[in-house]
Amino acid sequence: MSTLIDNFGRQISYVRLAVTDRCNLRCQYCMPAQGIDIVPRKELLTYKEMYRIIRVLTELGVNKVRLTGGEPFARKDFMSFLEMLSYNDLLDDINITTNGALVSKHIKDLERLKKVKTINLSIDSLHADKFAKITRRDVFSEVYKTFELLEKSPLNLKLNVVVQSGFNTDEIVDFVALTKEKNIAIRFIEEMPFNGKGQRNTKEIWNYNKILNEIQSNYNVTQLISEKSSTSRNFAVEGHLGTIGIIPAFTRTICNDCNRIRVTSTGTFKNCLFDDGVFNLRDFIRNGASNEDLKELFLSLIKEKPENGFVAEANRKQGNVSESMSTIGG
Repeated sequence: MSTLIDNFGRQISYVRLAVTDRCNLRCQYCMPAQGIDIVPRKELLTYKEMYRIIRVLTELGVNKVRLTGGEPFARKDFMSFLEMLSYNDLLDDINITTNGALVSKHIKDLERLKKVKTINLSIDSLHADKFAKITRRDVFSEVYKTFELLEKSPLNLKLNVVVQSGFNTDEIVDFVALTKEKNIAIRFIEEMPFNGKGQRNTKEIWNYNKILNEIQSNYNVTQLISEKSSTSRNFAVEGHLGTIGIIPAFTRTICNDCNRIRVTSTGTFKNCLFDDGVFNLRDFIRNGASNEDLKELFLSLIKEKPENGFVAEANRKQGNVSESMSTIGG
């Protein structure tokens, strides 16, 4: 069987698929308060098209999918799509990244779908007023309710915290404290320029090293051996049940063994978060491409995967990064 191996010998086994560009929040690091163009629904991939793309990719060795948005639960019939996707016998893991505001009523159904393994819950503050300032929406109580339900669930739970200078850096130690009694993973993420405007001007740059120093100033931590192609550097905290991780998303020190590709909600294939898209799968499918055509296409496209995010950014045809993470797929 042919597999997806790039020119640097990396085997691709993981796809991030954005099921929608819509979101019920307007997080400051993801999009501006106004001005993001939501595409017409007919331009979004249909669920059948998404299923077909994932099926072909799994026949080429991909065994893990992460479903993102926008907010995936904001798309109608998302749970039905999860059910459909779970029938793919070549897929081992279905993971979901969500803001949690629409999830609490679906948790029992998520637990029933055995291939759904991990929920990444985005929550950037533990204070309702600050949460509202970051997200521009007053939904903290519902998100925290989802957190509490997921924490008691058999599903693996990871909390994603985008570290934003001037907003929530004073809460890093509070998030670490959650892992003392809770067997969860907290992942601190470097802020990126995908907010629809480009890199935000700040007095301080909270990169991997600064985040780690803040944690080490308050806790004794030991670095863990990370799984191959892990997006985070992970740590155990002395006396704590849970773990913490730091994702160097902007400083890009995790690219060397990258095993990931992305597909946006409109079908744009991306070899890297920082590229501007290399092919439109939606149009290819709607113009009559067969599954064999798709396989040949993927095998060809993966050869264009750049060595790292800096090369991808330098090769962008559209210049500086200024997209919204909601459009790309979080």
